[in-house]
Amino acid sequence: MSALKEELFLILAAIVGVVAYVLEPHWAEGGRALALIAAAILVGAIVLASMRVAHHAEVLAEKVGDPYGTMILTSSAVLVEVVILAILMSHEPSPTLVRDTIYAAVMLDLNGILGLAALMGGLKHGEQPYNDDSARTYSVMILTAMGISMVVPEFIPEAKWHVYSLFTIGAMVLLYGVFLKMQVGAHSYFFSYSYPEKKRRKGDTVVEEAHASTMRAIVTLVVGVVLIGALAEVMSKAMTISLEGSGAPPIVAALIVAAISASPEILTALRAALANRMQSVVNIALGASLSTVILTVPVMEALALYNGQPFQMAMTPVQTVMVFITLIVAAINLNDGETNAIEGMTHFVLFATFIMLALMGV
Repeated sequence: MSALKEELFLILAAIVGVVAYVLEPHWAEGGRALALIAAAILVGAIVLASMRVAHHAEVLAEKVGDPYGTMILTSSAVLVEVVILAILMSHEPSPTLVRDTIYAAVMLDLNGILGLAALMGGLKHGEQPYNDDSARTYSVMILTAMGISMVVPEFIPEAKWHVYSLFTIGAMVLLYGVFLKMQVGAHSYFFSYSYPEKKRRKGDTVVEEAHASTMRAIVTLVVGVVLIGALAEVMSKAMTISLEGSGAPPIVAALIVAAISASPEILTALRAALANRMQSVVNIALGASLSTVILTVPVMEALALYNGQPFQMAMTPVQTVMVFITLIVAAINLNDGETNAIEGMTHFVLFATFIMLALMGV
């Protein structure tokens, strides 16, 4: 019973999924308003399920420690994103959905999560230390990966898209392979920081989870991802009906996918910032951005090659400018091993600008 209580979010999400499937003929034919309500409820259910996935990833991360822990957390978020993207693309192919989702995820991670966490943590603790080697490594990797996969394609002839797509897959795999070897090998200290150990209370969540079965965490994580896939299947139909002819900006679907995958990371990062552990925030925000680009791109490019239908991966001029401003600001802010509220505010204002541009359809 205690295990069932702990997985209440997953159970609720499963119930919502079953009800949505059973009632699909009714909301699908009930007009845009009813489909919009169904889509909103399904998005909420996916967020609940993804929070449980992230929780069990966090349990596994706590067992193995950094940098392996951060890899599990960010990889689980990317897995959720790829599953939802693949299902959306199978129902309503959009040449720009993958590009817009990756762009939205990077803006959300670097400006939203990092900005809000540094702002709140800075207001509470002042300057917060972290390992600046990790920030520099993540930043240059993100710049390289996005440049190769989302800037250079603008100049590739349409007739040769499949050749460059193959190259992009190989480049991303190579980059991630070397990065992974560095992250878990001789340079693993780049991604860690020594904080004073805090005494844990008897009722602390982490202490309680230390007694949980690793196998249970893995099984529940897998079940959660499968459930998210099933929910995304029906959500895609509801979104298609509700957004069709509504005049909503094209990036809305991408924003929803990015927000779903990042929602658990936001809570984890804010908790870390308020606990004065900025290294975890840097690893989560920048690690999630890098994982989104370097893992999502090859999977979706492979899907494009399989279907023989290319995606529009080249960013728009506005998106390119926003990405470069963000990475320049991050390079300046994350260069001294300490964050503060002012640095957090600069990123959060960039995030607000991104949201405004998205709502304007720019």
